[in-house]
Amino acid sequence: MTDKTVLTVSDMTCNHCVGTVRKALGDALSGAEISVDLPTHRVAFTGDRTRGEEAIREAGYTPEQA
Repeated sequence: MTDKTVLTVSDMTCNHCVGTVRKALGDALSGAEISVDLPTHRVAFTGDRTRGEEAIREAGYTPEQA
């Protein structure tokens, strides 16, 4: 079973941000299930939590515990 991580990324403000976060996670976590919801600023993904958080930070955003 793969754990799912749910984070809040408050500095995502538009659909471009959503695409950037989704791409960063996809590149870092091959095969991960990724869900990004702009209205709630929630990002959920499967795979390594630390790598996912690092990918979001490297993309220029701030992941926080949901």
